[in-house]
Amino acid sequence: MSLTEILNSRYSVRAFKKDAVDSDTLQEVFAAAQRAPSNCNVQPWQTYVVSGAKKDELKNLLIGTVMKQQPPQPDFNWKVAYEGIHRERQFGSAAALYNAMGIARDDKMKRNMAMLRNWAFFDAPHVAFFTMDTYLDIMGAVDIGIYAQTLTLLLKERGIDSCMQGALGQFPQPVHEFLGLPEGRGILFGMSFGYADENADANKCRTDRANLDDAVSFIG
Repeated sequence: MSLTEILNSRYSVRAFKKDAVDSDTLQEVFAAAQRAPSNCNVQPWQTYVVSGAKKDELKNLLIGTVMKQQPPQPDFNWKVAYEGIHRERQFGSAAALYNAMGIARDDKMKRNMAMLRNWAFFDAPHVAFFTMDTYLDIMGAVDIGIYAQTLTLLLKERGIDSCMQGALGQFPQPVHEFLGLPEGRGILFGMSFGYADENADANKCRTDRANLDDAVSFIG
């Protein structure tokens, strides 16, 4: 599969089969992702991949935390409020997902239950947490974004699907304790991954992209 084909076929998967990715493939993918570029080659990512019973244990901890209905306390700034076209795209993405799942706009309970599935990792067999030293701020975040994109493409090349999740950085404290993160390390976001359940309604959702003229200016 070419890179263009991978990009055209990739989407955010929100329902997974139980089948785990074998350990050799995991090692291969994450080793290959080490070639991702970073500013001054600092390679700031410290990634934690959680699977099996440990993943289920962490899921229960996170769901218990979220169910307390306390405000998020992220390690990094997640307070941006989208405006204008960005807000329209955010709403459009949510509408596409809930429509695919048959959830009405005014059905708050079902929407909340669908949202809660973020912290159940959408039943994926694996979840990755992307962490970095907090002092690195925006430059480290840029590098980790490049690294995470590299990972998701390498996974898709092998038929493995994924979903990037900012939600997994919203309630970091139980994850800090579970993973034993050192002082000064923060969780930026996470990624659930495995093999897509192609029959799930959530996986029928597709989002559009802006026209090239709206996104890129060619000068000269």
